Amino acid sequence: MASATGDRRGRRLVLKMSGEALASSASDEAIDAAVVQRLAEDIAAACSELDLQLAIMVGGGNIWRGTTGEAMGIDRATSDTMGMLGTVINALALQDAVERQGQPTRVLTAVHMAEVAEPYIRRRAIRHLEKGRVVIFAAGMGNPYFTTDTSAALRAAEIEAEMLLKGTHSGVDGVYSADPKVEPGAVRFDEVTFMDVISRDLRVMDLTAITFCKDNKLPILVFDLMAPGAVRRALAGGQIGTLIR
Repeated sequence: MASATGDRRGRRLVLKMSGEALASSASDEAIDAAVVQRLAEDIAAACSELDLQLAIMVGGGNIWRGTTGEAMGIDRATSDTMGMLGTVINALALQDAVERQGQPTRVLTAVHMAEVAEPYIRRRAIRHLEKGRVVIFAAGMGNPYFTTDTSAALRAAEIEAEMLLKGTHSGVDGVYSADPKVEPGAVRFDEVTFMDVISRDLRVMDLTAITFCKDNKLPILVFDLMAPGAVRRALAGGQIGTLIR
């Protein structure tokens, strides 16, 4: 609900969205405009209907992965920096699509590029959220060797979000006892502990991100980002996916 100063005081959440989620499965296009528009519609609708403050960390795997460049002989730090720039492209595409739905946004990037985005400043990010703007984090945390999963966990802790939502794009709708694409008998958990994820090597996010969330008591909701209506259900706190805590 908005206050007299225009602030919004709802639930503060961070949604981690992989870059691959924005790509087309039917072509070689790195960004599928129809997919981005559908996700933007879901995001804007959820923000207008629910009492929440939403930040999004977007990946860049549809454009470039640091490990891919390293395998090609490119210096890992350089390759990771290339990946960070890919996340900025995705963030700008998502910003454009969300704003065309009437929802104000701000892109905050960990790599300085004032001509296209604001620099990431913690207090500025929080103020944008309080003003009802969707904040899109780009360029990870600005350092090589860290995934955008870990970056999402860090930003969520910094802005004091109550939960990190990990949206998958591969049709897997939560955390399973094994890879459901390999083992049809794998069981999906409604809820699982951080220690179980770590000890059983369930691989829902990279280990650094999982450990960070455990240490900072930041719960994670893993769900299928691409399922119809999934974004709103996840943001509304509905029964969806797997809760890790």
